[in-house]
Amino acid sequence: MLKVILNAPHPISPFNEPARDLRIQNQPLWLHQRNVLAPYTTRELELKPGQRFPQQHDEMIVYRDNIFFDAEYINLFIAAARKTRRASRAAFSAEDAAFKEHALPLSSSYTPAGQLFLADLWYYPNGPVADVEALVIDLQPRELGYYHVPTYMADQSGDLTFQVPLRTLIAIDSWVHIFIADIVFGLFSRGERFQKRAGEDLGFKLKILGKAIYEGRQVLECSELVKIGKNCLIDPHAIIHGPTTIGDNVTINAGVVIENCIIGNNVNISQDVQLMLAVVGDGTFLPFRAALFMTTVMENSMIAHNTCLQMCVIGRNTFIGAGSTFTDYNLIPVPLRALDGHGKLNFSNRPVMGSAVGHNCRLGSGMIVYPARTIESDVVLAASTGRRVIDKDVRYEDSDHHKFRSASLHRRLYPRPGEGERESW
Repeated sequence: MLKVILNAPHPISPFNEPARDLRIQNQPLWLHQRNVLAPYTTRELELKPGQRFPQQHDEMIVYRDNIFFDAEYINLFIAAARKTRRASRAAFSAEDAAFKEHALPLSSSYTPAGQLFLADLWYYPNGPVADVEALVIDLQPRELGYYHVPTYMADQSGDLTFQVPLRTLIAIDSWVHIFIADIVFGLFSRGERFQKRAGEDLGFKLKILGKAIYEGRQVLECSELVKIGKNCLIDPHAIIHGPTTIGDNVTINAGVVIENCIIGNNVNISQDVQLMLAVVGDGTFLPFRAALFMTTVMENSMIAHNTCLQMCVIGRNTFIGAGSTFTDYNLIPVPLRALDGHGKLNFSNRPVMGSAVGHNCRLGSGMIVYPARTIESDVVLAASTGRRVIDKDVRYEDSDHHKFRSASLHRRLYPRPGEGERESW
């Protein structure tokens, strides 16, 4: 099968990079797409804006490079499309709870078609044609709670829940969609698929129980659920519950607690770090007592000690100073807004949400960041009496390093489109 990749050049704020280059599930999105489609495709063609579509009569799959999908979705989509023997386009029902709740808000990539929304994923059995049939794949969402809100803080919505799908496709148009893809449609979905299989497949359940008994561990700690790479050093006093994936050359010290996470290669996790439903990129350093809850940290970043990140997305090569707190809950239930696919603030449909920090940022110690704020790539924030609480989005022009005599030592690596590296002020 020929794979045709359509370019989506729109940069995602605050990273100032297109979605294809951002990490999701600890892989660049373009690489994740390639790996999922590897069993089906033998050839690849990437089209830039303005390039003509290939006039070939081969079996073909076409997708936009800002689309995140998992193997469960792609396997069903291709099987259903081949069965119809007609050109097909991925579509969602407007009533699909997971799509309506998580994928549609803040997005600009779906095409309305009556009661359906069309995604940028096509299948052509005999080359491109104009007549394409909408193919609806049910995401099979399941409602799962993630916060129990005290009654004196709860509003009319009551407890907070996610609509967790068993199969996934989502367009990455906003940093919030990275959070959804990594955590809700990623780690939560993986856990729910495990529970579903364990409840339906007796052989699978007996295999897990047998491995746990053989290893003398609890079920969630056995090697069937905790996959560990090569050359890892893990203190016996660390607690690791699956489903969790740990890469190669990882150091995990005493007192660490890890639950349902993806840990990349060459990661160093110091004493008493708490990780729950987090994706930790390659080369990340987490000093003692750092805490990540439903948070993505891209590669080669450092989250210093006593820092707490909740529902956040952190870019690559970024440092966050000690004792910083990224809040996720408005004390008064005001709807949270975030940057959408058009770069404008819009309602996020999320009652709680953390923040996003771009690439190559340096944040001083003791910062408090309000929910849904963004800090653009290449920003430096020095803690001071006037810069302790971040209550609005921070752009590159607001960076504190412009005030330093040594400002030229901090290079701008991720400018906005059309902007080169600026002279330091």
